[in-house]
Amino acid sequence: MKPETLIVAGVMSGTSGDGIDVALTEIGPRTVRGEGSVRLKLLAHESFPFPKALRAAVLGAQDAKSISTAELARLNWRLGIAYADAIEATQEKHQTVAHLIGCHGQTIYHQAQPAAYAGERFACTWQIGEPALIATRLQIPVVSNFRPADMVVGGQGAPLVPLLDYVMFADTKVARVLQNIGGIGNLTAIPAGGGADEVMAFDTGPGNMAIDALMQQLFGKPYDRDGRIAEKGRVLESIVESTLRMPFFQKAPPKSAGREQFGAAFTQTLLTACRKAAASAEDTVATATAITAESIARSFGRFVQPMMGSAPVEYILSGGGAHNLTLVRMLRERLEPMGCKLFASDEVGMPAAAKEAAAFALLAYCTYYGLPGNLPSATGAIMPVVLGTISHG
Repeated sequence: MKPETLIVAGVMSGTSGDGIDVALTEIGPRTVRGEGSVRLKLLAHESFPFPKALRAAVLGAQDAKSISTAELARLNWRLGIAYADAIEATQEKHQTVAHLIGCHGQTIYHQAQPAAYAGERFACTWQIGEPALIATRLQIPVVSNFRPADMVVGGQGAPLVPLLDYVMFADTKVARVLQNIGGIGNLTAIPAGGGADEVMAFDTGPGNMAIDALMQQLFGKPYDRDGRIAEKGRVLESIVESTLRMPFFQKAPPKSAGREQFGAAFTQTLLTACRKAAASAEDTVATATAITAESIARSFGRFVQPMMGSAPVEYILSGGGAHNLTLVRMLRERLEPMGCKLFASDEVGMPAAAKEAAAFALLAYCTYYGLPGNLPSATGAIMPVVLGTISHG
């Protein structure tokens, strides 16, 4: 089937569990970068917070130590309803009907490295949100379940956003780093003039996950708006340093992370350490913010900078963390001396909150036309593969 121009809705709900982003995109073939390459234009973006009960259920299911199969089944279908509602509302508001939907689903478990279970060793991942419900209700094909195909050929199933980064931001003269700061931090590094096989991408560590959890525990607020609480606190450098000695930060890419590494247990360990150091609540949030900033800066300095050459580096921030002014200030203080010029994703044509949803619109388009969607240089897979499964309405 020859690729044609389609309107594709991308749907994303991340590890922070705060809600759903829907991106309406126009995607079509482009021959400038060779056969099989595509172009993407963002048409519209909308965000929908989860209702309180649904958010509690989502957070409770992620990396849960004990949960019933009945509850997981119900959550799978309830999320399908929420995704369908969000897509329908976006289409109605913008008077646009999609030809295709790419729905990432809600990650409730992601184990990137093989581990023993029932006599075998394997990696695994699970994203839920019933696609048949979405496809049937909206009468639009839905591509979902993107990550497993990469994992069965040796990849980590993440990150998958780098294809969008490459399509939109590759440049012959300027090196670019696309840093997303959602629940988890992840980056895509594109050398000047580099091909898709030269892209490096990996998770840098905690993004907003620990900061948000501490804000909820210590201040009863969902997140640190504009970084105002962190700005009032004092960073406990010794705790930052001890945290960054964790094995994850030492491991070379490719690597990926989730709540399994930086969720409740990580947050509790950090909180306990700060309390032992007689830190105030503001100090604790400031220290968590500094851990995010420092993990990003060290990831760039250790793993990315050596492969960027002498070209100027544009460092582009997206995700909720791009709105945390204290976090952005910390990043600027660390990255600018390393030759980086910082931008917000909004400044370069892709609103920060829309990026991941747009990425899964692009991946859905690739799947629909039988095109590979993973970049092995980013995920560690042994070869490019077509991602996802298609549910027809």
